[in-house]
Order: sequence, then structure tokens, then C-alpha cells
Amino acid sequence: MILNKNLEKQIIQNFSTSMFYEELFHFIQILVSIATLMLGVTIGVLVIVWLERKISAAMQQRIGPEYAGPLGIIQSLADGVKLFLKENITPSQGDSSLFNIGPVLVIIPVFLSYLVIPFEYNIILANLSIGVFFWIAVSSVVPLGLLMSGYGSNNKYSFLGGSRAAAQSISYEIPLALSVLSVALRVIRINT
Repeated sequence: MILNKNLEKQIIQNFSTSMFYEELFHFIQILVSIATLMLGVTIGVLVIVWLERKISAAMQQRIGPEYAGPLGIIQSLADGVKLFLKENITPSQGDSSLFNIGPVLVIIPVFLSYLVIPFEYNIILANLSIGVFFWIAVSSVVPLGLLMSGYGSNNKYSFLGGSRAAAQSISYEIPLALSVLSVALRVIRINT
């Protein structure tokens, strides 16, 4: 690890002696590591979804995705673009502010959770001392967005669907939080 730090200092000194370039180098290093991680995860998810569709199609004795890209490999990307370009419909009798704020409350905690995830050694967006607890607290906001979307549509079936999704999210969240907190408590006990 010391060699890595010395190499990093040598690279910074080779570029310039100015403090501005050192900060710029660290910023670029953070962006490159985050982009590499996100690209790897995205490609992995695309391949796994493609494999799942192809295997499901083989079990059902049909062809499966084959038109979007070579062998249908970018079918998930095409589905995402189609979903992004669909018309946004707001219920006429519903509360439009609740209906529109709900999905935002579902998406924002996902992006906020990336603040405390270390992308590489000493590369973290917000080095909070309570990273795991912050992550659990932020991820617990998601069921509120699901309930708001269901309630904002002013439809009993949509409200039942939103409450079911919120209950499902909470039921996944409790065991996840307990398992993460047990590991965090074990690490704290080892460090003291």
C-alpha cells in the first residue's frame, strides 16, 4: 500500500507542482474509478438479463430476443430507452404533486447511497464515520415514495399496489439491516 501511495505522489509531481493540478488529479481519479465500476456493473446486468431471457426462451421453446443488436444482447437497453420515452400520464382525479414526488423519493435514496460506498482504497465520495447507518437510514425512505405514488393516484387498486410494494420493501429491508448491522457490530468489537 505504501508503494501505491508513493507512485501516486510521483505521478502528481510529474504533472505539475501546483496544488490545483493535485486536486484535479484526485478528482479525475475518483471519476475514473466510479465510471469503471458503474460500467462494469451495467454491462454485467445487461449480460445477466440477456442470459435470463435466452434461457427462459429456450425452456419455453421459443427464440427470445434476437433483433436488438447482435443476438439480442442490447434488448435491455432498448427496453430502457422505450420506457424513458413513454408518455407520462397523470391521473385526472389524483393528487399530481404526490403522484410525481413519489418516484423521486424512490430514486434519490439510491443515488444518495453511493455517497458512502468506497469505490477504491481511499476513494469515497463522502467519508462519513457512520456510513452503514447512513445507508440504512437513507434506504428506509423508499417505502414512503411507494406509498405516496399509490395514494396520489386516488385509485384503491393503485393504493393497494403501492402499500403492497412498500410492505415488500420493508420486509426485505429488515433482514438486510440486521445482517449489515451484525457485521458492523462485529467489526467495531474487533477494532476496540
